[in-house]
Parts: sequence; structure tokens; C-alpha cells
Amino acid sequence: MPATTTEQLATLQNITVVVHPLVLLSVADHHARSVSRTSHKRVIGALLGQDNGKVINVANSFGIPFEEDDKDSKSWFLDHNYVQEMYDMFRKVNAKERLIGWYHTGPKLRASDQEINDLFKRFVVRPLMVIVDVRPQTVGIPTDAYFAVDEIKDDGTETLKTFVHVPSAIEGEEAEEIGVEHLLRDIKDSTTTTLATRVAEQLASLRGLQSRLSDIQKYLVDVSQGVMPVDHKIIYHLQDVFNLLPDLGDRTVRESFAASTNDALLVVYLSSLLRAVIALHALVDNKATGKEKEKEKKDEKEKGKDEKVEEKKDDPANDKPATTEKK
Repeated sequence: MPATTTEQLATLQNITVVVHPLVLLSVADHHARSVSRTSHKRVIGALLGQDNGKVINVANSFGIPFEEDDKDSKSWFLDHNYVQEMYDMFRKVNAKERLIGWYHTGPKLRASDQEINDLFKRFVVRPLMVIVDVRPQTVGIPTDAYFAVDEIKDDGTETLKTFVHVPSAIEGEEAEEIGVEHLLRDIKDSTTTTLATRVAEQLASLRGLQSRLSDIQKYLVDVSQGVMPVDHKIIYHLQDVFNLLPDLGDRTVRESFAASTNDALLVVYLSSLLRAVIALHALVDNKATGKEKEKEKKDEKEKGKDEKVEEKKDDPANDKPATTEKK
């Protein structure tokens, strides 16, 4: 008899999925080589790594031949023999990496995901599914990890299968971090200044925050209208977030915010004054240096003229008397 949904959720509650940068690069390369930029098709692959019960380390991956019908989600093909052959070859290279699940480039859940997940149960008892968004529209982690659970209803109806989201993170070893830094160094535009980069990053962060707030608003509206069921755990988390927000109606909070803003503006003002003074000092110093160089050049020219006059005086040809021609 399968475990109840509550027991499964309690088991998955403390699990964290760690995805390595090598996997993200491999998935992005697989998608770029297999799908054109104008197409919305997805690619599927297998995930390799270690599963110690609490932390699932996704360290490697490989693509799988996959086809599906865009109009009929139930029509799809996946070469499971290819998965077994590739897994056997990977085990010869690194025996520590086990087949732990599969990935696809969604970017959202599809109707056929549950059937594909059941297929991967031939290779692993509890397959992990990771959705990698290769074309992210917002700032954030481009991975979403899921596990399939059996939802048992109290009224005795048929058991349903659904996916439960688990937290994921992007972490890498020292060698991977160095490689990613080199890639970012090559991709980074050298024409942009540091200030422009910082402003662009803050703007992207604000857009990501706006997207998350829009998702929260949509969820609360759907719950209030009865479209989605009430999940008290999510409501409690949202209430904790709202409790951490400052009370802008309080006079003390407003005064502290104003004092902090004034201090920051004062620092900016003093920095601007110092920059202007340093620029003026550099200008005056440059003018003085230019005048000294002009004076040195003028002295060198006068000294050269004096030396030429002395050379003419010392020349013995100038001492010969003048001769007159006889007729």
C-alpha cells in the first residue's frame, strides 16, 4: 500500500536539490543544438549524481532522443534503451555518479510528465524531475525540482499522482566556479561602466521581485475565488513575509527612513564636492606643469641661440682681413 500524501510530504520536506553549473551548461547546449530559437519544443535528458537522503547532488547529465506531438500531449517517444546504454558507459567513467532522475526544458509542467516519470522508475525508485528554463524572462534560479507523490483522498476515490515542489539551489565546486568566472569574463561587455552594470542589476532584481509579487497576488485571488484550494502552509509563509514588512504609518519608522536617506544623500553630496575639488586641483596642476614645460623649451631655444653666436665669434675664418681685387 502506498504511503499517504502527508507521509510523503514529511519525507520530502527536508530534501534539498543542488544543481551544478556543469549541468546547466550541458542542458543549455543540448537545447541550443536540438531546437531552433523560434521553436517552443523541449528537450529531455537524464540526471546523474548522488542522493544521500537529505541532499541530492546533481553533478552530471546527458541528453536523450525525444519526440512529442505538439497537438496531442499523450503522443511522445523516448528511447529508454539509449538511457540504459549511456548510463552503463557513464558508470565506467565515474562509478560514484548514479542515475537520479531526468530533466526537461519545459519551462512549465506538461501533461505527459507523469508518464515519463513512471518510465524512469525502471532505472531509479524515486526519480527526480528538474525543469530547467533555458530562456528565463525573470531574474532568479532557472531550475525547479519536483518529486512525484500519490495523493490519497479521504473519500476513498482513486489515487491520483501529482508532483510536489522541493527547494533547489545552484552550487559548484572550485573548478566549476573558476570555469564559470572565465565564461562570464568573456561574455561581459567591456564598454559598460561599473555604475551602469550596477543599475542594470538592480533593475533586473526589481523586475524579479515584481514577478514574484504578481504570482503571490494571483495565487491569493485564485484562493479567494475558489479556483485553488487553501494551503495553510503557504498562507503561514505569506503571513510571515507580511509581518516582516515595516509599518510605514508609524512616525518613528518614517523618521528613521528619512534619517537614513538623508545620511546617504549627504555622503553622495560630499563625494561630489570632493570629486569637483580634486578635478580643479588636477586642472590647476596641469596648467602649472604646462607653463613650466613651455618655459623650459623657451630657455633651451635661447641657450641654443647664444651657443650659435659664440661659435661664430670663435670661428678663425671670421678673423681674416678682407682682400680687394686689383684692376
